[in-house]
Amino acid sequence: MEQYNNNTLNRRRLMLGAIFLMVTSAVGPAFLTQTAVFTEQFAASFAFAIILSVIIDIGAQLNIWRVLTVANKRGQDVGNMVLPGLGSLIAILIVIGGLAFNIGNIAGAGMGFNALLGLDTRIGAIIAGVLAIIIFSSRNGTKVMDVVTQLLGITLLVIIGIVMIKVQPPYQEAATKMIIPDDPMSLVMPIITIVGGSVGGYITFAGAHRLIEAGVTGEENLDFVSKSANIGIITAGIMRFLLFLAALGVITAGVTLSKDNPPATIFEYALGDVGLRIFGLVLLIAAITSVIGAAYTSASFLRSFHPIFDRYNNIVIIGFIIFSTIVFAFIGKPVVLLIVAGAFNGMIIPIILTAILIGSRKKSIVGDYHHPTWMIVFGYVAVIITLLASFISIREVISMLFG
Repeated sequence: MEQYNNNTLNRRRLMLGAIFLMVTSAVGPAFLTQTAVFTEQFAASFAFAIILSVIIDIGAQLNIWRVLTVANKRGQDVGNMVLPGLGSLIAILIVIGGLAFNIGNIAGAGMGFNALLGLDTRIGAIIAGVLAIIIFSSRNGTKVMDVVTQLLGITLLVIIGIVMIKVQPPYQEAATKMIIPDDPMSLVMPIITIVGGSVGGYITFAGAHRLIEAGVTGEENLDFVSKSANIGIITAGIMRFLLFLAALGVITAGVTLSKDNPPATIFEYALGDVGLRIFGLVLLIAAITSVIGAAYTSASFLRSFHPIFDRYNNIVIIGFIIFSTIVFAFIGKPVVLLIVAGAFNGMIIPIILTAILIGSRKKSIVGDYHHPTWMIVFGYVAVIITLLASFISIREVISMLFG
């Protein structure tokens, strides 16, 4: 385990590392694809889905980060202490969801290299896999990961912001529809999908597991943990809104998004021919940072199954990346996979969050810590909303997979 040093510089690095690991895990090719597709489908009303998803995200993330760091236990361990076998089930679901996302992330990286440098998509995907492996093979892999995710995350935020300003979206209409959408029930599938893409599956635990590994645990660090969680959620929400507004500006201008690569149209329209190159860079940044987040966090869920997974954690992460890259070579177009993976990860949130909320009241897990009642209520509201949304969305997910 990385040794935690309680000095200002180290605390700042850990906070930013945890924040951007979560943010860049969420802001990947799936994020770009989902936001573009749903904005084209629902126009300004999609703002309602985004703001509701941010509220749900806070209810999920704040509970999970606080309980896990106070308990100094990873998500699967808390689950098993709540109900024997539950944590193992959660770990399996999260690894499956993380693998599905990572195949899409690798594909996205290949598409990014193709748009940026004209490389064959499969060659680009292999290069991206190698870059991620180099990070984990370095002596100070977690510190390198912190710096890389921060730099790439900030770059991504700036580029998307520039595109949004360039296309001049209808801000007033978006603000109105954020509160009063045209058809709220039609937004159920988008809500569960983008919640899954923001804090579903492995993403929920990315920052918390990073802090636990660094030794940032116990009640004395709760303010630090809560601040990290909230800033992470707000940062991811800002990125989602910027991309949504950029897409809305393009669609309002009467432009039809590409079926094969919907977000590429946004950048091409905003910035001309050079926009495609810039989109390639954006997609590449989003993909590589998401590959890092997905592999790191998914592998952390295997560490409790057997000591060998803990001892050779970096090798497991590398294997995860290699496997995802190989599978992509046989899969093809990732657009449907990315949307379905988001929905799947959203559907397992009720299971994950319920286990954590029950665990927050067990002395065997959190000791004498008293988890705030308002957070528990907030958490169960998020459970109910995501559970209902999952039931409503499941038919549409099956249709997308097999229709």
